[in-house]
Amino acid sequence: MGLEIKWTLFAKKELKKIYSYYAENISLITAKKIVTGIIKDVNILEKHPEIGQVEELLIEYEEIFRFLLSKRNYKIIYWINIENQLIEIVDVFDVRQNPSKLNKDSILSYLIYFSIIPF
Repeated sequence: MGLEIKWTLFAKKELKKIYSYYAENISLITAKKIVTGIIKDVNILEKHPEIGQVEELLIEYEEIFRFLLSKRNYKIIYWINIENQLIEIVDVFDVRQNPSKLNKDSILSYLIYFSIIPF
C-alpha cells in the first residue's frame, strides 16, 4: 500500500508517559526496550496496515479504528487515512487499565481538529 506512519501529538505523549514511568520506576534499559518494541510493532503497519483488529470501543465513529497489541500490554490504536496515504497512530493504551479510561475525548478532538468529522 505504501502508506506513511504518522503519530498524533496525543499518541506521542502517551508513548513518552510509558517511557517515563519505566525509566523512573524500573530502569532506563527497560524503558528503552518497551518503547522500542512498541515503535517496531507500529512499523509493521507500513507493510500490513490492516493487520490490526477493529477497535470495538470506537465503533461509533465513521472511521474504522484498529488496534495492534504490543508487548502484550499496549494497545496501539490507529486508523488508515487513505485520502492522505497515512496510518495515523492516535493512542497507545495500557490494556491493564480499565477500558473506560481509553481517551475517546482526545480521539474525538483529533478527528474534529483535522476536519475528519464535522463539528
